Amino acid sequence: MASLKGKTLFITGATRGIGKAIGLRAAREGANIVIAAKTIEPNPKLAGTIYTAAEEMVAAGGRALACQVDIRFEDQIRQAVEQAIATFGGIDILVNNASAISLTGTLATPMKRFDLLQQVNARGTFACSQTCLPHLLKATNPHILNISPPLNLSARWFAPHAAYTMAKYGMSLCVLGMAEEFRDQGVAINALWPRTMIATAAVMNLLGGEEVMRHSRKPEIMADAAQTILTHSSRQCTGNFFIDEDVLAANGITNFDHYAVTPGSKLFPDLFL
Repeated sequence: MASLKGKTLFITGATRGIGKAIGLRAAREGANIVIAAKTIEPNPKLAGTIYTAAEEMVAAGGRALACQVDIRFEDQIRQAVEQAIATFGGIDILVNNASAISLTGTLATPMKRFDLLQQVNARGTFACSQTCLPHLLKATNPHILNISPPLNLSARWFAPHAAYTMAKYGMSLCVLGMAEEFRDQGVAINALWPRTMIATAAVMNLLGGEEVMRHSRKPEIMADAAQTILTHSSRQCTGNFFIDEDVLAANGITNFDHYAVTPGSKLFPDLFL
């Protein structure tokens, strides 16, 4: 399998969870990781900061740049991208992982929360892509990977939490449009989503707590799937809505037991599938 050694990955929300796992996986191969996230002070409910994540990336064998970024603000994105270019000389891969979640119905979703969901998920993904693309166009095998679900217009995914679904599908629509827009220029733009719940802070704090965590998989399954996608030729792998275990199965991995938080337990399926 091809390596990410020497590649520069700009990962939003890389202080914890899936974003951090993707960064660590790439760092073990000698990649450069730009950690573009908000957390600079420890939080009892949200482990890790951009600085502790950077330390872990370096310990894993990579290089790291910690950038405090709120992706709702273009100036912060632009500054982080400029720092990445100054530090590593370019950007090869953008992982749009940062996300806001609120599984609330229409009457229970304040407009302030609605705006946050759209600003972080759909708008933030668009803004990071727009800012990184001029640099990705100069890379030899450029990729954008959005951590977002396959598009499915079934009402069952909108009725319980229309605002959140709209926001996550906004990330997926970026894949649909940008993949075709930049196909001839050789930039791969894909989405990746988990088959099951993934053990993250969002699950612990918002999606069921320890009970759901016990029936989830570790973020490493998403990291291994991402590594597989990001090492493909960008001209031959674009416009796809990948599912983590399908990616790995296509590469000969059929036993996923080691990814389970509790091996042998029944796994809870993720949303949108």
